[in-house]
Amino acid sequence: MQRILVVEDEHRVADLLKNGLEENGYQVMVAYDGEMGLRLFRTHTFDLVISDIILPKIDGFGVCKEIRKVNPHIPILMLTALGSTDDKLDGFDAGVDDYMVKPFDFRELFARIKVLLKRRRDPVVVEPQALHYSDLHIDLRGKNVTRDNIPVKLSPKEYNLLVYMVENAERVLSRIEIAEKVWSTHFDTGTNFIDVYINYLRKKIDRDFAVKLIHTKPGMGFVLSDKL
Repeated sequence: MQRILVVEDEHRVADLLKNGLEENGYQVMVAYDGEMGLRLFRTHTFDLVISDIILPKIDGFGVCKEIRKVNPHIPILMLTALGSTDDKLDGFDAGVDDYMVKPFDFRELFARIKVLLKRRRDPVVVEPQALHYSDLHIDLRGKNVTRDNIPVKLSPKEYNLLVYMVENAERVLSRIEIAEKVWSTHFDTGTNFIDVYINYLRKKIDRDFAVKLIHTKPGMGFVLSDKL
């Protein structure tokens, strides 16, 4: 049974939330001020937090910030009578995942909760900051490329092509795949623009090095490998 922490100082609203959530199969604990909410969060395990903004002792923004220090990934849904854009932006800056304005429809609330809980179950994909192959290094954040610590200046299209080839090193890539995956375009067999950019890369990546990385597989495509 999934556990939800409700932080709400209006007892009537808190009771409505608790009863409605429990009727839908959730286990619920209620806190009536920000300090109590944080105390419960630190001493119990929850799958989701629902919090108001205007709370005694510590407001909802403060609650969210403290929760994020303890658990950066737990979903937080803000319920509030404050519905201005600035209020929502402040909530998102504090770490809120979703936002609903009072009065709310329970059907929409349950739908939002399901989405947030499903998102939490889905694996978090951590984007790499760099790619390496042989003596080739790509800084994905700065979009800088070096080979054997020597900077290589690439155009945006050359860079995107190289990144895709490194991500798929040792695998033969057809011209059709490169056109679709790198530039999201349909490959016209009457043109040779893929070959042109492969040649551009060869001149910048391979020309001054004994070990060649970019190879042509006749009739099939291209492969990035230091083993050929």
